Amino acid sequence: MAKVSLTINGKKVEAEKGAMLLKAAKDAGFGIPTLCSNDGLEPYGACRLCMVEVENHGRKKMVAACCYPVAEGISVTTENEEIHRIRKMICELLLASSPVGAHAMLAKRYKITKSRFKRPDTKDTHCTLCGLCVRWCAEKVKKEAVTYTGRGVNRKVVLVPGDSDQCKSCRQCFHVCDAGRIVRVIDFGDE
Repeated sequence: MAKVSLTINGKKVEAEKGAMLLKAAKDAGFGIPTLCSNDGLEPYGACRLCMVEVENHGRKKMVAACCYPVAEGISVTTENEEIHRIRKMICELLLASSPVGAHAMLAKRYKITKSRFKRPDTKDTHCTLCGLCVRWCAEKVKKEAVTYTGRGVNRKVVLVPGDSDQCKSCRQCFHVCDAGRIVRVIDFGDE
């Protein structure tokens, strides 16, 4: 496979052409936080915790590293004041929905003890809407039995009507749930 040269945090690295920045950074030893990324699934860009700054021909922009392909000569910054501010805000928003999961550990790193945002008025499952369960069902199991309903603050993960029997025997998406809450989303009534 062809390689491209780029700079990550001042370090010259090579990556496979077509690889996403998140993988290139990880392979080069740079950690970038993410909730919605899974090596077994297609890039999605839902959580935005993996935001990085890319400079290309003198122009800078913020991108989701999990969905942005490497390119020859780009310069990537994985941590600066603006990136820190973005990740801190995302963690705070996620804490309003769920007090547990990888984002809660990251919130501690950013010294966030509680969210200033109001928790949604729902009998919530602490779902962060990362989409891993939905995507696992669609991409790996090829069933699309788990999906989203609603929009904005009313968005939630649900079973497609009539697919609960299929899910009872499958449960393959359970292992990808960051907060360990998919079991509560999929209420089988027998547990």
